[in-house]
Amino acid sequence: MKKNTSILLAEDDLNLGQLLQTFLKSKGFDVSLAQNGKTALERFHEGSFDFCIFDVMMPEMDGFTLAKEIREIDKQTPILFLTAKAMKEDKLEGFSLGADDYLTKPFAMEELLARINAILRRVDTSDEEEDGSRMIGSIKYEPELRLLHLKEETKKLTTKENQLLTLLVKNQNDILDRQAALRAIWGDDNYFNGRSMDVYIAKLRKALKGDESIEIMNVHGKGFKLIVKDSE
Repeated sequence: MKKNTSILLAEDDLNLGQLLQTFLKSKGFDVSLAQNGKTALERFHEGSFDFCIFDVMMPEMDGFTLAKEIREIDKQTPILFLTAKAMKEDKLEGFSLGADDYLTKPFAMEELLARINAILRRVDTSDEEEDGSRMIGSIKYEPELRLLHLKEETKKLTTKENQLLTLLVKNQNDILDRQAALRAIWGDDNYFNGRSMDVYIAKLRKALKGDESIEIMNVHGKGFKLIVKDSE
């Protein structure tokens, strides 16, 4: 298990939620508990999580809608659904939204733990270092410190530059939905925020231009895509 693996847990049954939180914390995970989908989405936007566990039936926003919102800005973070239903249609819908696994209530705590660890092993990324840094082409990026280590200098990113680059990196080679990114970073996808984001995209392109293998593409009508070409 990755050190200090952080889990976002969304469960409207407070007793079950607290039980799961206590159990997972005892196994070394950092767990943030939200009692509805809307709160969980706000927590996801505000924090950085390695794993998500969502109850399907929740007030404010159900687990499927929550997962759909998250998948628009993050294609990689694993999602496991919890449900009281065992219907095949629900499972198919969950997987179509990008779920990594599905657990039907009631379940054994040890089974949940085994599934979490199995998924984490499967999605473990070797390009992420122990300190959370990762390579974008030949450029070292430290999102926690907002630093880009370029050939000639180390650049300190602004908060919004860093948030935007983090989303691009999480969706590398996939489309980052423009409206979803605006809602995640600016809280509103209006025209003026959209213009502001375009300015930050231009700044990131300028910062990364030292490595010709890196490109931030505009995908017309959809959003942006960070592409890192393989070196010859």
